[in-house]
Amino acid sequence: MGAKLAGRTRGRKRAAVMSEINVTPMVDVMLVLLIIFMVTAPLLSAGVQVNLPKANAKSLSQNDSKPLEVTIDAGGQIYLGETKVTLDRLTGMLQAIAAESKDRRVYLKADTKLPYGKVAAVMGSITTSGLSNVSMLFDSQGK
Repeated sequence: MGAKLAGRTRGRKRAAVMSEINVTPMVDVMLVLLIIFMVTAPLLSAGVQVNLPKANAKSLSQNDSKPLEVTIDAGGQIYLGETKVTLDRLTGMLQAIAAESKDRRVYLKADTKLPYGKVAAVMGSITTSGLSNVSMLFDSQGK
């Protein structure tokens, strides 16, 4: 049995086969993807921007698959999810949802500067539509 020397065959020199993977292009692509995701991630948090009141309380459990979110912004505009609605239309939409399932959770978010009467009117609309599992959201950082 004869032994071969690495890279030599009978006097001729042959280049050794490079068996390493060039990872530089892969690292470049991954860094570009990382930057894209870092820039777009804050934009994915959808919803209406409101200043929630602050209070000391424990946070809600997140076992709901898809709770309804009713939001009242600083101007008094009402939103169901991201859809702008009137108070009457909100009641009708919630009645249709309550016909499917009455135990659906509703989160109510209201801006700090709103008068109490506006928040009470929306809360009344939610409860008269047949949904009784309502939670008011606020900023839990206190003071």
